[in-house]
Amino acid sequence: MGIVFFWCALIAGTIFLVQFAITIVGFGADDLDFVDDIPDPGDLDVGDVQGDVHDHGSTWFFGVVSFRTVVSAVMFFGLMGLAVQEGLPGQPLVALLVATCAGAVAMYGVHYLMQLMLRLKHDGTVKIERSVGRRGTVYLPIPAGNSGSGKIQLRMQDRIMEYQAMTGESERLATGTPIEVVHVINQNTVEVKPVTEAIQTV
Repeated sequence: MGIVFFWCALIAGTIFLVQFAITIVGFGADDLDFVDDIPDPGDLDVGDVQGDVHDHGSTWFFGVVSFRTVVSAVMFFGLMGLAVQEGLPGQPLVALLVATCAGAVAMYGVHYLMQLMLRLKHDGTVKIERSVGRRGTVYLPIPAGNSGSGKIQLRMQDRIMEYQAMTGESERLATGTPIEVVHVINQNTVEVKPVTEAIQTV
């Protein structure tokens, strides 16, 4: 049993260190997850989740499995197995039980941390859809009648954002004109209208 623990710790530990180094350097270790296309539980409605639980009792488990969590589980399985064997020689079943528990805890722990980091990343993302109804000012003049685009500035999530903007108004909107976003045209462009007062909201 000791040789199993040793090779699990060695191989998984090496992969873990390589992953960590790649992440630090910034080559995008996200590509190493082979089950990232499994739907995130937050993207499923209650009906979907209940259906999955009834039809596939283990579906919740596969939401935890990824390359990182498996590597972490195997690494801690090996390390804890070796540690217990060293402290309690002649107790292979105890070592196996402790190692298995340690692997499971490591898997869920890494999964939780990954979900937390992903949630923080998403929460900090400024989405252009959130600009609808917000007010700001024209930064670069906007031609009248949707004949071209200019630029606007507005405050969102404590940041000053710049977007391309168009307007259906009959008159050109000059620099400094207070505006309100009324529609998102695409991921870079919004439609605006002039207002009497610019109100910057967070």
